[in-house]
Amino acid sequence: MLCRGPNPNVTLFAPAKLNLFLKVLGKRGDGYHELETLMVSLALYDTLRFHITPSPRLTLSCRDAASCRVGGPVREMPGVGDDNLVLRAARLLQETTGTQYGTHIELFKRIPMAAGLAGGSSDAAATLVGLNRLWNLGYSNNELMSLAARLGSDIPFFLASATAAVCRGRGEIVEPCSIPGPLWFVVARPGTGLSTAEVFRHCRPGSVPWSVDDLVTRLQTGRHSTAQKLFYNSLQEPAEQLNPDVTRLRRAFARQPFLGHQMSGSGTSYFGWCRSRRQATQCAARLAAARLGDVFIVSNRP
Repeated sequence: MLCRGPNPNVTLFAPAKLNLFLKVLGKRGDGYHELETLMVSLALYDTLRFHITPSPRLTLSCRDAASCRVGGPVREMPGVGDDNLVLRAARLLQETTGTQYGTHIELFKRIPMAAGLAGGSSDAAATLVGLNRLWNLGYSNNELMSLAARLGSDIPFFLASATAAVCRGRGEIVEPCSIPGPLWFVVARPGTGLSTAEVFRHCRPGSVPWSVDDLVTRLQTGRHSTAQKLFYNSLQEPAEQLNPDVTRLRRAFARQPFLGHQMSGSGTSYFGWCRSRRQATQCAARLAAARLGDVFIVSNRP
């Protein structure tokens, strides 16, 4: 997460993520699923601008632009309701601290929504960081992490100041790790989405014999040819059962010379790992020509 700007305004850049490994271990007593996952932060950002207000009112405006279309149209997004994660994060911080300040938040979306790239979770993490600074609350990162875990499973990852991390539990246990880069990816986001809750409802515990640590070791030592064989996502099979667009993406990506490919998170975005930026450009062009949805190139954050 990148931050700039003094009071009374703060601007943050909230990154997307990919899951290179996501294994569902089972369902917990609290209704959540026990996970182990490797998440990498991407150089694809939403922008959030926070403006302090003297009243405790919280407001949000949101604009969207397709990340893969340079110079494309900017669209106002309707229906930003009170259940939006950004507003929920702001409200939780406000209620926890008792501050009498409010804020108006401008959100510029580049990360596709409902796509398994955690744009909403990253925006919520940025909101906790931005308002902690804007309102001069002085909360520690550990205190913000505790609030983040109450909001959503992916949010603590974005507060860990890590460009890659193994996350366990329901996602709130974050173990930063170093993965050499750059790693280049082609991401395709079809026009249809999936309900995260519905995908988890249909999932089964992962059965692969390797662990996330095996993948991390290979990535850290540059053994890319064997690392790609350890990519895994327990949620891909149920996602394909629920949405045929995911299956179409898998088949299209399998025809390209990617090192490895799979769905990210609960979908519906699908990614391919490339040997170089040049190869990513070539593969992205072929996939875009197939009209499978929005296609873009992105790298992990250094």
